[in-house]
Amino acid sequence: MQELLINSLSNLSSPMILFFILGFIATMLKSDLEIPEAIAKGLAIYFIMAIGFKGGAEIAKSGLTNVVITSAIIAILLGSIIPVISYFVLNKIGKIDAINSCAIAAHYGSISVVTFVTAISFLGSIEVPYSGFMVGMMAIMESPAIFISILMLRIVKRKENVESRLHYKELIKGSLFNASIVLLFGSMLIGYYSGSEGMEIVSPFFVTPFNGILTLFLLEMGMLAGKRIGEFKAVGIFLFFFGISMPVINGVIAAVLSFIIGLDIGDRLLFTVLSASASYIVAPAAIRLEMPQANPSYYITMSLAITFPFNIIFGIPVYYSLCNLIQ
Repeated sequence: MQELLINSLSNLSSPMILFFILGFIATMLKSDLEIPEAIAKGLAIYFIMAIGFKGGAEIAKSGLTNVVITSAIIAILLGSIIPVISYFVLNKIGKIDAINSCAIAAHYGSISVVTFVTAISFLGSIEVPYSGFMVGMMAIMESPAIFISILMLRIVKRKENVESRLHYKELIKGSLFNASIVLLFGSMLIGYYSGSEGMEIVSPFFVTPFNGILTLFLLEMGMLAGKRIGEFKAVGIFLFFFGISMPVINGVIAAVLSFIIGLDIGDRLLFTVLSASASYIVAPAAIRLEMPQANPSYYITMSLAITFPFNIIFGIPVYYSLCNLIQ
């Protein structure tokens, strides 16, 4: 408990987290503080390129070992079972309709790049190492949840004798060839091909200013989360608690599985954070295409205004303590 309190206070004293809180408070105070949308998109592109390139370079350094391959299998497994668990909790316990249950499940089975990056920053602050190939695990976990959620909805509609309006061509294009996934995998391949020499060349851009740019991005994310605080009424009490408790449940599953396959503490934390996060970039785009009837005020508010702030302020140190407990 003492270690958890220390890590939580350390995380709350991080400039990145404090600027997130500042953005949130500024929005609540109706401040005219604003970051242009073009800059916000540019920051997101920067993070995807930076972590993708670094991950590829690290995989080139370590090679395609048994640990990397096993981790990839676990990543696919987690990305597939989490939406199933989420759907069961939402539909059977929360009595949420099938379409919205599938839409929310897709978001909680997918991942948050910014939460992952914040966890990397947390590990750096407490000087705990991690493996570069974990970036690849992040990319692998992005799409399975979307496919599983669509499949579950098709099964439900078939039982209800309702003709499915889902189109697999658009689904594949929207999830596998989404801009963020293409950029992430492309950056990884370039980093893998370039290796350590390439990493040294781009280090002044991808490494040195990384935390400073993350601070600016989290300021913008705090403002965005603050704008959606008013949608809590639409989300409801059950979905609010789901947005906090489900990440912890998913994190426990990931922490146990990552321990079983023998990952070090830093990698276990990143696996846990990936499983505990919720997508607010790739998944919403796919769900808007494939489930237009789903209510955006549910899945976007939950992932962005509930789970994301919880994870980066409180969740990450909690998951780290959890990983230390499972020994």
